[in-house]
Amino acid sequence: MDVRLLGGAREIGRSALYIDETLLLDFGMDSGNPPAFPVDDVDPEAVVVSHGHLDHVGSLPALLSGDARPSIHWTPPTYDLAMVLARDTLKLHGGTYDCPFTEAELARVAEVSETHGYRESFEAAGYEITFFDAGHVPGSAHVLIDDGDTRLLYTGDFHTEDQRLLSGTTARPDADVVLCESTYSDTTRPPREEIEREFAESLRTTVWEGGTVVVPAFAIGRTQEVLCICERHDLDCYVDGMGKRVTELFLREGNREFLRDPDLLRRAKGNARFVDGRDGQRKRIADQNTVIVTTSGMLHGGPAMTYVPAIRSHPTNKIAMTGHQVEGTPGHELLETGSAELDGRMLRVSAQVEQYDFSAHADREGVRSFLESYEDARVLVNHGDRCEAFAAALRTDGYDASAPELGQRLTV
Repeated sequence: MDVRLLGGAREIGRSALYIDETLLLDFGMDSGNPPAFPVDDVDPEAVVVSHGHLDHVGSLPALLSGDARPSIHWTPPTYDLAMVLARDTLKLHGGTYDCPFTEAELARVAEVSETHGYRESFEAAGYEITFFDAGHVPGSAHVLIDDGDTRLLYTGDFHTEDQRLLSGTTARPDADVVLCESTYSDTTRPPREEIEREFAESLRTTVWEGGTVVVPAFAIGRTQEVLCICERHDLDCYVDGMGKRVTELFLREGNREFLRDPDLLRRAKGNARFVDGRDGQRKRIADQNTVIVTTSGMLHGGPAMTYVPAIRSHPTNKIAMTGHQVEGTPGHELLETGSAELDGRMLRVSAQVEQYDFSAHADREGVRSFLESYEDARVLVNHGDRCEAFAAALRTDGYDASAPELGQRLTV
């Protein structure tokens, strides 16, 4: 089996794995400025997708240009999420370099889409493929590829700890080679229950003291997780941005079965008030004594551009970040300096700013516990900022581990 990483090698973003130049796993984009896409031209017979995040699906419709019509295989939620993200990319960037596909190419995705559940083996490009629950976001999958001689496990992004929205992964299928993500391979976090308890108590205290809390959250997974936490801790909240659409999507028939507790998310939706943003509604909400869960998670844009400036001046108010803030983003700048460029204006923020690590990725302990089942396998480390260091640590512990370079061809 020939393997090449066309993205996600010693980096996070634009994940793409090409096998024998016939099977493509993921085809994402890095939405930085400027954006980055997988390297080299590809012409796969079939595409298999691990999950619906932009860095794994952002470039997919571009594969359907010209006469190319490879089948695309994914779980039902991943298909729905990919379509939401693609339409959003077209709306924001259509016709520019930041959008690598056209409306016509996006329309073809539905024509070649084939959805599969977990542990239901199927054939793609001559390989036997099986999805296993990865515990990352609804529909996320470990992908097992079997060519009859070699069994390659592509972990995709995964989490080993239970979240409100999802259970942690317990799947450990037999494999000869494991291509393993390492996003947080250098991070150890407190137990999830402890983080959640501190987060809920902080929000409750701020509201009791008469403040407003803005919770910037990623639309896919994080928004729904925070809504579930608010419901569990009896916190009233509003929800705004793309997270509204994604919440509805997860509760559709065919997608609910991919949730840990569909009834919890249904109750969480009922507990939250959905914002339509009309007639100055957002500014009125910002004046209330409440919790507002909104995109974008790193303060790039979205409704947060109304809420954060509206509450920034009063130290009783709070901005509770729920995810990693990439260097160079307004969210990172705000955490580091207390100021940020928001909607084209450099603003000083007097409101309290806190950060909580609700990542849907396994930390170092989680990744190591996952790999304990693969001590005799070859391990290829990808999707991380420090892949080489993690591979070296694994070798010290007796693993056959390495961190492939971008574009490097491997035989496994």
